[in-house]
Amino acid sequence: MSARNRILDVAIDRIRRDGYAATSVDDLCKASGVTKGAFFHHFKGKDDLGVAAANRWQEATGRLFAEAAYHRPADPLARILAYLDFRKELVRGGIPEFTCLVGTLVQEIHATHPRIRAACAASIEGHAGTLVADIEAARKLYRAVPGWTAESLALHTQVVLQGAFVVAKAKDDRQVVFDAIDHLKRYVRSLFRPKKKATRP
Repeated sequence: MSARNRILDVAIDRIRRDGYAATSVDDLCKASGVTKGAFFHHFKGKDDLGVAAANRWQEATGRLFAEAAYHRPADPLARILAYLDFRKELVRGGIPEFTCLVGTLVQEIHATHPRIRAACAASIEGHAGTLVADIEAARKLYRAVPGWTAESLALHTQVVLQGAFVVAKAKDDRQVVFDAIDHLKRYVRSLFRPKKKATRP
């Protein structure tokens, strides 16, 4: 693994655990086994590191979700619900291990580091975008409740998940995330009414 990627992987772990401000360049260099000179060869400064960490997180999680089994069902609504079940499967280990890097990062820096904030927004919105095609297909297949778009529901799933991570941290209780996903599944189901039965001529 390149020195740059070692630094980024350590940064992702440390920021999820300790936060952005508490993650120092010196600590990152020591933990990743690189010199400070090597750090500044790859990153102009800590802001560049933050942007690169958000981008690496998006790439890594993008591969994880693209290869996940929730894409297999033929029915698009089943795929959406299977996606939410997969999110529950990812809730393992300690809170820093299952919460989202970009969600954690943007809560801390949103008012002070606009470049990092933009990278976090791109990651969250980009992931939401991967759900749009399945949601739109479900809208066409089922009699969807009116008044919303596939894009708005896709983003809402991320709003619920990110909010659940915040409350799980506040309560130090992962059950919050499981409960939030279960409620989200019930809400999603309520938006799609059964298909009309074919009538005989």
